[in-house]
Amino acid sequence: MIRLFSLFFVIAITIYAQSSSELLKRADGFMKSSSKSNHFRAYNDYKNLYLQAIMVEDDKLRHSALKGIVKSGNKLHIDVSRYSKELSKIKKKPKRSSQKKAKKTTDSKKIYVKSSHKLKSVTWRDERLVLSFDKRLRNNQLNYFTLYDSKKNRYRYVFDVHASMLTKSKNLRKNGIDKIKLAQYNSNTLRLVIENSSKVKISFRKDAKELVIKMTSSSSKKYAKKTKPKLKAVVPNRVDRNKVIVIDPGHGGKDPGAVGYRRYREKVVVFKISQELKKILKARGYKVYMTRDRDKFIKLSSRTKFANRKKADIFISIHANAVGRKNAKKVHGIETYFLSPSRSKRAERVAAKENSADLSEMNRYGKNTFLKFLNSHKIVASNRLAIDLQRGMLGALNKKYKVKDGGVREGPFWVLVGAQMPAVLVEVGFISHPKEAKRLVDSRYRKKLALGLANGIERYFVNN
Repeated sequence: MIRLFSLFFVIAITIYAQSSSELLKRADGFMKSSSKSNHFRAYNDYKNLYLQAIMVEDDKLRHSALKGIVKSGNKLHIDVSRYSKELSKIKKKPKRSSQKKAKKTTDSKKIYVKSSHKLKSVTWRDERLVLSFDKRLRNNQLNYFTLYDSKKNRYRYVFDVHASMLTKSKNLRKNGIDKIKLAQYNSNTLRLVIENSSKVKISFRKDAKELVIKMTSSSSKKYAKKTKPKLKAVVPNRVDRNKVIVIDPGHGGKDPGAVGYRRYREKVVVFKISQELKKILKARGYKVYMTRDRDKFIKLSSRTKFANRKKADIFISIHANAVGRKNAKKVHGIETYFLSPSRSKRAERVAAKENSADLSEMNRYGKNTFLKFLNSHKIVASNRLAIDLQRGMLGALNKKYKVKDGGVREGPFWVLVGAQMPAVLVEVGFISHPKEAKRLVDSRYRKKLALGLANGIERYFVNN
């Protein structure tokens, strides 16, 4: 059993290591932007790299990732003091000779040939954009995401393909779309950007050696009515829905969770959000289970056991945060946590609150050892899921409500230990905060929040 685990662990590390250089380039590229959302993406890319570096014991990568975390974290006003201390302890290694750097610059034209796939042609076929490659495209070669600039009111739909173009960038044209640009983003990534002043309905499919993209502008009122709710257009239409999702409404029964403003109870709020999320996901074709279907107490360890029995693809535990009366009116926002042995003071506080219902006799040292052993190979996947869920919630809520982004964090949550799949804990807001608590008991707000979670789940499945 130990040998089998070690084999899986080594395979996982190898896969992660292969993409580290590309991920570092992408993160550095995001940091050059003036966009806060790009800084957020860079921060999470650096965090992924940091975790990879620890797992494969790559000191150079760890140093680069820590520098990136501190730089992006400071720009986003995220507490990165722990990473700053760790960075200060690392001795900077001497720079390699400039000859190697010069060689890279001189041979820059040859870098594009290193990609495993090459773009052969770009054509329009039945109003669809068709990108043809020399080899069959794999799932992990394609990454799709959306961006929205509220100041300029611009929508951007971005496709990143691990391939080379070998030609100059191209500007394409289509009626109803402001701008379509295809260019080599870096040495291994071909980027297609569809930009418009109004929403565009995007659907795409990989067909052997082709990527076929259909785009329809939603500028006319007639089209806008047909595509309600509007937020669904953000999520790609072609998603593998043959997935099992387990939703865990936190607390229940004798454990009310946090009791906040006007005595609102966490267990009630998170159960209703979980029901909404289940309803949306089932309507989209997923197989969905909940760890509790009524006001019932369930031990933390039993929740992931349930998910393992159902052979879930992902596990999402939903909670509401709280602080004492002294800071109740100040502290608010949504956060998403993934399991990690590392800890910050904030994660310690949140984890202590959520772990308090656990009645097992295992001491803290035993829990941390068990946590680290069972989940180290799933940290990166859980981090990615957490990022997509956080983006999904912010995207759904910020169009009508102003919500504080508490960020994606790591912490030692006992409810996630033992999960054999990517697992995250979502703090949907502070039930102790007057304004946020009122929103959490409002059914319209809960539906928007659940929709954001559902969109984040689909984005995760598309990208992973």
